[in-house]
Amino acid sequence: MANPAFSAAPATQPVLFIPHGAGPCFFMDWTPADAWHGMADFLRNIHSSLPEKPRAILMVSAHWLTEDFTVTAGKQPALIFDYYGFPEHTYELTYPAPGDPALAQRVTGLLAQSGLSCRQNRERGFDHGMFIPLKLMFPAADIPVVQLSLRADLDPATHQRAGKALETLRREGVLIIASGMSFHNMRGYGDPHFTPLSEAFDAWLSETMEAPAAQREDRLDHWSSAPYAHQCHPSGHEEHLLPLMVAAGAAGDDTGQKPWSGQVLKTQLSAFRFG
Repeated sequence: MANPAFSAAPATQPVLFIPHGAGPCFFMDWTPADAWHGMADFLRNIHSSLPEKPRAILMVSAHWLTEDFTVTAGKQPALIFDYYGFPEHTYELTYPAPGDPALAQRVTGLLAQSGLSCRQNRERGFDHGMFIPLKLMFPAADIPVVQLSLRADLDPATHQRAGKALETLRREGVLIIASGMSFHNMRGYGDPHFTPLSEAFDAWLSETMEAPAAQREDRLDHWSSAPYAHQCHPSGHEEHLLPLMVAAGAAGDDTGQKPWSGQVLKTQLSAFRFG
């Protein structure tokens, strides 16, 4: 039975895996000054590549890990400034996007139908994995947003399974955005030793996203066997890669594309899109 909140026939939305940068990086000065410009320009222009304005956004954030999947269910979540040591003005940023309790309920139900427990949190705000990129992508903050946690076990197969359960939302006008980083080793940023390692891992990711769905799923389940996997995502700290697993699951049979890639702080970073 169709959810009355999404009863019309909107265009099917794609699934995105986006890099969200480093803290509030797009809203401060850096050396070199253009370090994040390419990524920022990509995020600013995403809206023009969509079939229509999304009815709502489901955001999977690398910065929220819970024992069970958990979804924000408040009507107007506050912002969580979960970054530290940045200039004072970056703690005054705003992004007053509304929540969407009806969508939160839909997400909970879809995951439950797939045997995955999902809780609702009416108090949790939006972390910077959400509001920092969305300030560039949809600056009007007029699209309802629901944020989904990762599960703390960081199991690739489980997160792909969750994505599969949520795929139908795309046909209801919901844009699914997985927010993370294709490379995330804090010791590696700015170190030229990591440039070829990140490039090799990025090439593996690109080949994986372009593979047929069944092959893509198997490769992602065993991503730790990829070239330099744990140098790019240290063991136990894979949370910035795991949103990609949800995106790949929600992609269905759509083949992945790489709409943006660039070298930032001596490391190769990429975004991926399905549909």
